[in-house]
Amino acid sequence: MSNMNMVEALNDALRLEMKRDKNIVLIGEDVGEEGGVFRVTDGLAKEFGNERVMDSPLAESGIVGTSIGMAVVGLKPICEIQFEGFIFPAIDQLVSHASRIRNRSRGRFSVPMVVRCPIGGGIKALEHHSDSPESYFVHTPGLKVVMPSGPYDAKGLLTSAIRDPDTVIFFEPKKIYRAIKEEVPSESYAIPLGKAHVIKEGKDVTLIAYGAWVKTAKEVVEQMKNVDIELIDLRTLSPLDTETIIDSVQKTGKCVIVQESPRTLGLASEIIARINEKAFYSLEAPIERVTGFDTIVPLRLHEEYYLPSVEKISNAIEKVMKNAKGLS
Repeated sequence: MSNMNMVEALNDALRLEMKRDKNIVLIGEDVGEEGGVFRVTDGLAKEFGNERVMDSPLAESGIVGTSIGMAVVGLKPICEIQFEGFIFPAIDQLVSHASRIRNRSRGRFSVPMVVRCPIGGGIKALEHHSDSPESYFVHTPGLKVVMPSGPYDAKGLLTSAIRDPDTVIFFEPKKIYRAIKEEVPSESYAIPLGKAHVIKEGKDVTLIAYGAWVKTAKEVVEQMKNVDIELIDLRTLSPLDTETIIDSVQKTGKCVIVQESPRTLGLASEIIARINEKAFYSLEAPIERVTGFDTIVPLRLHEEYYLPSVEKISNAIEKVMKNAKGLS
């Protein structure tokens, strides 16, 4: 076991998987000698050589398009997009091709590829460096979407993503790249995709979060001792673990969902729809959402007003609890 932050855990997963499978190649802007903009690929070019760790031009469509071709002919590319705001030039390759080749070829070909991408705000970055575009990819059939909340999960989920037979978009919350340290096994391990993690069981209210906001949700659980909160980390956003969500809401009767992305058509909206379809009669109060706003993420001086917080989440839980009492 080693005490690692998320950057170190991701690097360790890449290194172990590259040792295990010689078909794995890395491609992206500055992933080689520089080790990536956040140093996730640090040291891998020196260990595995430039034929397996390849610096690319500043061309996201080219990075992903080239990776699709490599995946179809038997390699296992892991491509890096430097910031989530730069992924949109590659969206045609992902939506029109990577997600469809298995269906298009009637199963003859697949695209076993991982697209690593930092995501989200919280580091006071420039425009195009703080967005949360996960819904674009969750909405796309044929793509799997993963977002870890800490170092232990990051290593295990990336291992599973690399071994998956289809394309996985692996979003890495940059706010917590170095904000959390956890004990991480030195050996390789895999956390299954498509399965949420019940971090803490409770009976009063279900609190659902993912990515960077699991850390904040844990702080809320610690502070609100008067409420028995059940905390769920989604881990995988597509496919979504509906069963774990429904089981929890049927037990607690109340739910609060946290997402950083804009409110309209975010993941929280889909979760609420599924709860209404499968657990409506278990609800004791309307579901609350803590989300970003339907605006561009503001620059550094106002960023904190946009993002979820302990206060916003606590207020939402108090509102749900109050509404439940009012209806009883």
